[in-house]
Formats: sequence, structure tokens, C-alpha cells
Amino acid sequence: MAEVALDAVRRELREFPAAARELSVPLAVPYLDEPPTPLHFYRDWVCPNRPCIIRNAMQHWPALQKWSLPYLRATVGSTEVSVAITPDGYADAVRADRFVMPCERRLPLSCVLDVLEGRAQHPGVLYVQKQCSNLPTELPQLLPDLEPHVPWASEALGKMPDAVNFWLGEAAAVTSLHKDHYENLYCVVSGEKHFLLHPPSDRSVIPYELYTPATYQLTEEGSFKMVDEEAMEKVPWIPLDPLAPDLARYPSYSQAQALCCTVRAGEMLYLPSLWFHHVQQSHGCIAVNFWYDMEYDLKYSYFQLLDSLTKASGLD
Repeated sequence: MAEVALDAVRRELREFPAAARELSVPLAVPYLDEPPTPLHFYRDWVCPNRPCIIRNAMQHWPALQKWSLPYLRATVGSTEVSVAITPDGYADAVRADRFVMPCERRLPLSCVLDVLEGRAQHPGVLYVQKQCSNLPTELPQLLPDLEPHVPWASEALGKMPDAVNFWLGEAAAVTSLHKDHYENLYCVVSGEKHFLLHPPSDRSVIPYELYTPATYQLTEEGSFKMVDEEAMEKVPWIPLDPLAPDLARYPSYSQAQALCCTVRAGEMLYLPSLWFHHVQQSHGCIAVNFWYDMEYDLKYSYFQLLDSLTKASGLD
């Protein structure tokens, strides 16, 4: 009897993504031609947890006209920044049955720019992606070129951003599929970003596994080795590559349906909290994002329930 009930729960969980998609997930990420009012942003996008791409929201930023690789070299080239270095461009990703974090080095930004412009070589793939508000903490000289927050979003959400992050890297730098507990406004200043998105309702068909955490170390000879983080607990992470999913190993993922979009220079993506995302970029893409902590409300509780039922039913 218990097994029959468990099978029924599994069936409902497998069917849930399609039912939720039919009710509330768009077929493509919609575009807004101008920033919404705080009321419209909250009512039409934040509350229903729906993404959108907003045009003409950052036209008044000097960064949009100024920021280029030569400008960064002239303005902040000598400034040291935290740089993630990986052998294959995947930081914070599953590699060889480990959850591997990047080697992190402090380098003058000019060293990163030399690699991006083909003037120099460096072992591995470089990505300025520190987060933790690396724009104001590491590159404060750039702050006059943009707003410190997104006023209509801050008013709608009733708070200021928890972090303002600067991103710059090679085309080979890829962000593996994951989710965040933030309302994310992702602003592309130069180049373009390619997002693959899944709504939170796809959780029951997106696999998670537990992995021993490890960190890449870069040797003096320029090779990489993985070193286990002994003191850390195992990390739950998504092992699947959504660009080439192993459906023999993860057959449930065939019931997920990704939304793909490209965010170009001058455009801002609203990426709602708890949406799964995988990110690629053009070479030398420059971007800034604003993270606003999500509300831990009923929506969050429903997601936690879905997550717990997926684990308890053995679907992971």
C-alpha cells in the first residue's frame, strides 16, 4: 500500500512541471521596451515570479557609452581584482565526482585584459566573477559610471541591493546550472550573455546529487590539480549539463522545458528568485548585476516543499 502511495506521489511530481508551465510559464522570455513602474514590476513580474528582459533601463548610465576593454585598462588597469581560474571555464561545477571551486588569484585587471585582447596567455580560463559586491569593494573607481541601485526595483522590493557585482571574462567561462535566493537584475554593458532558464516548478525533474567539495590549485608549471576541502560538508549540486543532457542517466530531465534568451548590451534581465539558470557569454562581455534578497514567504515555502518531496520520493 505504501509503495502504491509513493508511486502516486512520484507521478504527481513528474507531471507537475508541465501543469505549472501551462498555467504560468511563458513560451519565451518577454521584452519590455521601457522600465516598468514599481507597481507594475511588483505586480506583473515579481509576484508571479516571471522573468523579462527590459530595454532602455540603463541608457542614462555613462558606462553604456564608456565601458570597453581599453577604457577599463585606462581607468582601473592597475587595480588588483579577484579572478576565478579554471582549466575548462567551469567554476563551481561538478567535475570528476567532485564539486569543484575555482582557483582564485589576485591579479591586476590589466593582466585579464591582456588575455582577453590576445596580448598574453595565462593557464586556464579567466573570469572576474567574485560576487560579494565586488564592484564597490574592488573597483570603486567605476561606480560613478552607473547607478548604485535600480530605483524602480528598489522601491518595488522595499529594499536596497544586497550586492552589486561586476563580471568580465572569456567566452569559455560558463556558469553551471544552479539557482539563487535573490531577485536578480542582470545588466549587460558590452557584449552579450546567453541564459538557459528553468522555472522553480521544474525542480522535480532536475537532478541533484551530493558531492565532496574540492578546489582547483594552479601549479607553478601551469597545470591544475583538484584538492579536496576536507573540513567542508558535502555540497548538493546539479550534475547535468543542460546543453548536452545525459538522458540515459537522468531521464526525468526530458520533461523539463528550458527558456533560452540572449541579453544584449543595454538590456537588463530580471531573473526571478529560485529560477535555475545556466549562463554563457561572448568573449570580453562586461556586465553588472544587482542582487536583492528574496522574500522568504509562502512562495519560498512551496518551493521547499517541492524540493523535500522530490528528495523523499527518490526522484533525485
